[in-house]
Amino acid sequence: MNNAVDIAIVGSGFAGSLLAMIARRLGRSVALIERGRHPRFVIGESSTPLANLLLEELAQRYDLPQIASLSKWGTWQRNHPDIACGLKRGFTFFHHEFGRTFEPQQDRANELLVAASPHDGIADTHWYRSDFDHFFVKQAQALSVEYFDEVALRSASFDADTAVLDGERNGKPFSIQAQFVVDATGPRGFLHRALGLAEAPFKHLPATQGLYSHFRDVRLFREGSTDAESEAPPYPPDDAAIHHVFDGGWIWVLRFNNGITSAGAAVTDKLANELKLSEGAAAWERLLSRLPAVREQFSDAKPTMPFVHSARLSFRSSVVADPRWALLPSAAGFIDPLLSTGFPLTLLGVDRLARSLAETGNAAELGARLETYSRQTTDELLAAERLVAALYANMDDFPIFSALSLLYFAAASFSETARRLGKPDLAPSFLLHNQTSFGPKLKNCCELALSRQVNGNLSEGDRSELLVSLMAAIEPIDVAGLSDGTRRNWHPVLASDLLAAAAKLGVDRAAICALLERCGFNCQADSKPALD
Repeated sequence: MNNAVDIAIVGSGFAGSLLAMIARRLGRSVALIERGRHPRFVIGESSTPLANLLLEELAQRYDLPQIASLSKWGTWQRNHPDIACGLKRGFTFFHHEFGRTFEPQQDRANELLVAASPHDGIADTHWYRSDFDHFFVKQAQALSVEYFDEVALRSASFDADTAVLDGERNGKPFSIQAQFVVDATGPRGFLHRALGLAEAPFKHLPATQGLYSHFRDVRLFREGSTDAESEAPPYPPDDAAIHHVFDGGWIWVLRFNNGITSAGAAVTDKLANELKLSEGAAAWERLLSRLPAVREQFSDAKPTMPFVHSARLSFRSSVVADPRWALLPSAAGFIDPLLSTGFPLTLLGVDRLARSLAETGNAAELGARLETYSRQTTDELLAAERLVAALYANMDDFPIFSALSLLYFAAASFSETARRLGKPDLAPSFLLHNQTSFGPKLKNCCELALSRQVNGNLSEGDRSELLVSLMAAIEPIDVAGLSDGTRRNWHPVLASDLLAAAAKLGVDRAAICALLERCGFNCQADSKPALD
């Protein structure tokens, strides 16, 4: 082994491996260090349009064609059918009341379907991380990244010029020197422990616990469902990230194409204690007993592995980077999987670190870039935390919950479209939280929604004010028809919406048509184009 490299990356999930590949393309020597051994189980599996776009951009910029093909369902299936994944056409939310079966309402007031693509070919995916991460590691090795698995690192020491990581591998001492270290090991990971970094509290988010596993034989929830007027939904509701929402938490259901379904619950401490969540399978059954429709969905389901209990989901490090090291966003903080924010936040961090490594010529320049990286990472985590906390505070009031969620979908669809138009300056931050117009509105809406945590239920006046404020905040950045109340919580992806929103993006209709054609979407009609 080479015991001296330019960059040491600890953690070989997809993000650590991706950054290792990029660093090699930049001419740096890289060691990728893994505590376990691939393939291995990892949670965090649902991508988003912005995450896939960022993955595609990084792969194209740094000449990683095998990675680029994983950014869409269609190209993934054509190029890598051996890597398991799931089809994700959108975000599906169903609101449940304990002890009552779910019954669709005529006005769709207890459901929300937000499409992320017009057809399967350019759809998002759920990443079966055992396969996905293993593939990334092999691609990194093919680019001459030095890979070391089954390494138990004990310490990290830093001086002005060098970092030294010490530990053990296969019963023998292991040591590596690097000019720079990146921690990609996730919340409360290696550098957090080795350097004794303090945790920083989240101001708004309630304390939550998680319980999850993988299953076989999970039934579809709404196969072939339509509303009372026989209108077809914008996509098959199960071809999505399903969210079963209830007072105090939610259940996710993600289907892969290998017969496996990922499912789990994130719940507040109060509900977790009632369910005795640490008891695993028994707690899962207690939760399902309160949700008759979800219990029916899992009536034939069989776990493929023991349940995993996470006693605390949320985490934020007080320090994100130093002149000799940096935490990826996935190691700097975690909020909740409710809006699938983890992947885009992490890939934004990979992008920023990659640019810093490529564009800085000395340690002083890198240090200045890392200060900016730290601030951006923290600010985006806090903006996401505020919105997720507002959603948790209103899980028992689904009209408010669904309207709040549109803040996320409006910001995400605007950001994605701006980037695809080559105008990233229009979307300078995650959730557009520092955009001068939308950012303050986002904050104000979330704070009003959060006020019930202190004051109890919102008054009718405050509730009406919040709903009006939410629509007013969304409208200037709405490029997906989310403000159209006639759609009654079913939001398809339509070319006509983007065409009508051209001025919001500072372009004409011709530019939108060209964008849609590049993306495999016929702008002349809202119909499915050929996948080729």
